[in-house]
Amino acid sequence: MKYCLSLFLLLCFGFGLQAQNQTEQRIIQLMETYPVMGLSVAVVKDGELVYSNAFGWKEEGTRPLQTTDIFRIASISKSFSATSIMQLVENKKLSLDDEVSDLVGFEVRNPKFPNTPITLKMLLSHTSSINDSEGYFTLDVFNPAKNPNWQKVYNDYEPGKGYQYCNLNFNMTGAIIERASGERFDHYVRNHILEPLNLYGGYNVSELDASSFAGIYAYLPDSSKFSYSPAAYAPRKEEIANYVLGYSAPIFSPTGGMKISAEDLAKYMVMHMNFGKGEKERIISKKSAQLMQTPVSVDENYGLALLKTKTLIPGIELTGHTGSAYGLYSAMFFDPEEKFGFVVISNGCDPAYQDGFNRVIRQSVEILYEEWIKP
Repeated sequence: MKYCLSLFLLLCFGFGLQAQNQTEQRIIQLMETYPVMGLSVAVVKDGELVYSNAFGWKEEGTRPLQTTDIFRIASISKSFSATSIMQLVENKKLSLDDEVSDLVGFEVRNPKFPNTPITLKMLLSHTSSINDSEGYFTLDVFNPAKNPNWQKVYNDYEPGKGYQYCNLNFNMTGAIIERASGERFDHYVRNHILEPLNLYGGYNVSELDASSFAGIYAYLPDSSKFSYSPAAYAPRKEEIANYVLGYSAPIFSPTGGMKISAEDLAKYMVMHMNFGKGEKERIISKKSAQLMQTPVSVDENYGLALLKTKTLIPGIELTGHTGSAYGLYSAMFFDPEEKFGFVVISNGCDPAYQDGFNRVIRQSVEILYEEWIKP
């Protein structure tokens, strides 16, 4: 019996070592094929983090990237906002069917369809008929007194009857979280998601260790060079000093401003993989987690800040989200039934896309799947 156990452990160790070596060789080769500043990856198998590594540069040519470094992960951040909303729904402070106008304190109605309310669920599923044409870093874009072009924020289709991906939806969601909870948006996420899961990260640059930020670089194909993007970690101290609770949430970018490492993002992903259950406590109910993962728009397969796809790994349905901003590309995808998933973040890479995903991110996920998960 002891011999069999020893043999089993030896085989497991051998598999892990082989997978690690093969992964490193293939990712290094990928980074030699395409321009990549840095790449941080994490793999979850059977609900456990089994592999993480960092490749390339944190700061171009001077500081290597580490697994503990944190990134502004862009639109994967939306799921933190939606998770916060589901907590408030469970606590009877909100309903997904609430009209947004009632939640934000001013009228949010498509003037082409004045009798159709825009609901909270529509914001989270990008079916609100709202667009980003007037920007999305302030709620003033809705205000006729402050934006003469406010009507352009609304599309020509009826709310709930069409889909358009829109960052403004989620920056408004941040303000709704504040009004419902009485907590500033960044503090709410920290207190109710990050700390219960024992994760390091957040939306407020000034409350994080700046030495842990992975520099973000936009790759410029015409010059074949990387350009540093300092705006990715702009502290916005003056705006925060004049903060208006329930209105100024876009300052923290609920739509894309979370800063977190690939390892900790993978641990957060496991919570959603386990339908809301964290390692020590439940973050949202199973019902809420399933609702987030259920597509609202059939053609786009987009739920509440999480989408389903069968094209990232052909033929295998995964749930998650991508992100892209300032030159960064990111992906967090998982299989809630088979209990595996991947996080891949690049702080700068070739911007080319392949079958709907950034090519470097897509091929990195393929490598991780083939070396760690594929039977």
